[in-house]
Amino acid sequence: MRGIFEDELRRLLGRFTEMGINVSEQIYRGTKSFIDHDRELATQVIEDDTNINDEEIKLEDQALNLMALQQPVATDFRQVIVVLKSSSELERISDHAVGIAKESIRLKGKLRDAKIEEEIADMTNMVRSMLDLTLDAFVKKDSKLADEVVNLNKQIDDRYRKIRQESLDNMKTDSKMVSGNTGYLMVASYLERIGDHITNVVEWIIYNETGKIVELSSELDGQ
Repeated sequence: MRGIFEDELRRLLGRFTEMGINVSEQIYRGTKSFIDHDRELATQVIEDDTNINDEEIKLEDQALNLMALQQPVATDFRQVIVVLKSSSELERISDHAVGIAKESIRLKGKLRDAKIEEEIADMTNMVRSMLDLTLDAFVKKDSKLADEVVNLNKQIDDRYRKIRQESLDNMKTDSKMVSGNTGYLMVASYLERIGDHITNVVEWIIYNETGKIVELSSELDGQ
């Protein structure tokens, strides 16, 4: 019976990792659609969100069945709980990627600022690096990567504040830029929230390893 449980647990963890990779792709395509003014790509991102939702539901079903049928010990139970909690965070991240894609459609043809769009692209790279690190930490059960994730989230917050200020300055200078810069504010805000959700996943990874709940966001606030 133990061997069956371990096989099913490996399948569950693999499915979670695959979901994380798909969510990372959603972030990339959502932001790319915004920067490239690509309405078709934005529409694909919105439509593909249903696939992420389906993945979360399947993960939940598999995790609950595993707990009900196999009666895991405490350490195994923690791993299953981590998957349940973290998959919910990934689903929310995908929702934010959809929000970015919707801004792509809303701002089609509006005046844009190439400098801010470059900064948004950089911010996206930071977010995806943060998610990649987190998925790596999940697979390796390595909570030591938490410091790197917290540092990246701080950089993301700094970049968000910079874009916000630049967008507000643009709106004050030229009323024709209001709509486009409102979009920048929204997209940067979505990316900042994604960073927070990724940090939440790392907190669950630490819980999986230590059995303790930590608040990495409070460490970030203290820097």
